[in-house]
Amino acid sequence: MGTETQTPTPPLPLHSLEVLRRTPLNRAFALVYACAISALLYRHACTLLSASATTFFSFSLSFSLLLSDAVLAFMWVTIQSFRICPVRRSVFIENLSRVVEEKCFPALDVFICTADPLKEPPLSVVNTALSVMAYDYPTEKVSVYVSDDGGSQLTLFAFMEAAKFARQWLPFCRKNEIEERCPDVYFGSTLTRNCAQTEKMKIMYESMKEKIESVMERGGGFLDDLIISDHERQAFNKWTPGFTRRDHPTIIEVLLDSGKDKDITGNAMPNLVYVSREKSSSWPHHFKAGALNVLLRVSETMSNAPVVLNLDCDMYSNDPRTPLRVLCYLFDPAAASKLAYVQFPQRFHGIDKHDIYGNEHKILYQLYPAGSDAFAGPNYVGSGCFFRRRALFGGPSSLLSSRILKDKPITSATVSTLSRSHHVASCTFEHGTDWGYKIGFRYGSLSEDYHTGYWLHNEGWKSVFCNPDRAAFLGDTPLSLNDALSQNRRWCVGLLQVAFSRYNPITFGIRSMGLLVALNYAYNAYWAIWSIPIIIYAIVPQLALINGVSMFPAMWDPWFYLYWFLFLGAYGQDAIEFTLAGSTIQRWWNDQRMWLIRGVSSYLFGIAILNLIAFVVGFAKLISSDGMLGQMLVQLFISGFGVVNSWPIYEAIFRRTDGGEMPAKITTTSILLVLVLLLVAYIMF
Repeated sequence: MGTETQTPTPPLPLHSLEVLRRTPLNRAFALVYACAISALLYRHACTLLSASATTFFSFSLSFSLLLSDAVLAFMWVTIQSFRICPVRRSVFIENLSRVVEEKCFPALDVFICTADPLKEPPLSVVNTALSVMAYDYPTEKVSVYVSDDGGSQLTLFAFMEAAKFARQWLPFCRKNEIEERCPDVYFGSTLTRNCAQTEKMKIMYESMKEKIESVMERGGGFLDDLIISDHERQAFNKWTPGFTRRDHPTIIEVLLDSGKDKDITGNAMPNLVYVSREKSSSWPHHFKAGALNVLLRVSETMSNAPVVLNLDCDMYSNDPRTPLRVLCYLFDPAAASKLAYVQFPQRFHGIDKHDIYGNEHKILYQLYPAGSDAFAGPNYVGSGCFFRRRALFGGPSSLLSSRILKDKPITSATVSTLSRSHHVASCTFEHGTDWGYKIGFRYGSLSEDYHTGYWLHNEGWKSVFCNPDRAAFLGDTPLSLNDALSQNRRWCVGLLQVAFSRYNPITFGIRSMGLLVALNYAYNAYWAIWSIPIIIYAIVPQLALINGVSMFPAMWDPWFYLYWFLFLGAYGQDAIEFTLAGSTIQRWWNDQRMWLIRGVSSYLFGIAILNLIAFVVGFAKLISSDGMLGQMLVQLFISGFGVVNSWPIYEAIFRRTDGGEMPAKITTTSILLVLVLLLVAYIMF
């Protein structure tokens, strides 16, 4: 008898991709809406030509509307790149075991950046580090590098204490199969298991917390009372009298070594390394991107893991199986050769249930990345991103990026290796090199995350958006209007730096990435120009309404219904997408309201006052004038819409007496600004 040949078992799938059912509707609606926009721009062009033959004033009004609607049309076109093919991904971790047996777990380097212990409390950074050290992943394969750009003794002390606590915390998490492995979150949860072991662990955490907070309160004083070993004391001796946060030498301390340090059960601990790069007032230094590049080089000399996780210092791990989700993509032979990173959405805890400041950023972090995932993938958002290390050293076919990356135990950190680590962390190391421009995290923009992702896609890399039901990471978010607007201003400046460079997404990106991917990046790059139509629609129609000048079609004009279709179509589609993503109408309303408030910048609150005056005066005039209501209805609606959206600002001006009240100086300046606008408008109209 002949032997039977066995058919090899086909590999089990590790992930799947599903096109959302609303895709055909999105495309059909986009076609109809594009026709409506074209009709509106045609009307504006005809009106502008006829106005040019009358007065300069009429021409100015017509031109302002054409300009604002042309910008809105351009931004609408960029948004369609997210809506043309939105997808949803799923992973099958249960199918990973056989693949891992064949390929083994790749080592993982985690980068956490902090800069100021007063703004970013060390205890919060410690919680973030402990949450990833406790991953469901071989501990000897995990290395956590903490970049302290402020060079603070407080941060180093906090992590020395964290290293001691971790020896108890990691076995506790494994034994009890805890999901929330951020200690502060776990012990503050109502779901905490009530048992003697948990109570003992909580006491240990509170003891560590009390030590760190007491040192913070004393500003680092009396550290000698708390340092018990000569090794720790030697580390703090590097803070000499001339040491400042802007002028100091490199400090690298290996706090945990997986080759030597064990937890209380005898298992290896993850590596934990404190890094403070050299700073010198005579040498310019880049901020977060520069710190990340130092960690990239230091980690290469020590552990050299092929996978790198970049995490904000306040963005703790909320799911211990997150690295396993990433492996489902990294081990896919069909996509792995060009996969640069796996991006998780930024999700936040502690947000008000209605999210009054729109801090969830659901559209930015969840809806639009799902739309770009069908093409080259989402852009890098600065945190919660797992990189393939080689992707940061050139394109997929680059000889530099395809060099052999062999992870190594941190115990190989001999004197010569530590010397090399200090050298690559010096402030002069990058001078005359390609660091930050062709390799590593990219410089040239305040939004270095956007800039880095943009260049990786330009070089031919792909990315993946992974958005599981349980958030992989949870972080802090601005809890005040001023903080939210300041954050938005920093983003806009950084994005515009790319938009107005020679590498802008329209002229450069389309050639290297293709139309749809370039439009994805163009939407973000030109994000700040939303302010142009918002400001025009927040000022010009209101001034015209107060002075009884009509700018829009009357109620009985067929063009009137075009305006309503464009408004309701845009807002309706936005609201539907928002709620389908698991949110509420209340949160959507607050999100779009904050979009308008951000659009008029963080200080022009006199826009809000102008809308209030225009609505009250305009409404009073219209109800007392026969036949004027239908002719001025659009302008009255615009003013009323501005009033409704500006309600929190009115509360801050007239009602609030707590920390959220509007400063009298800003209110006075805003009122004076409005009075000047009204005077100018009276003269012009």
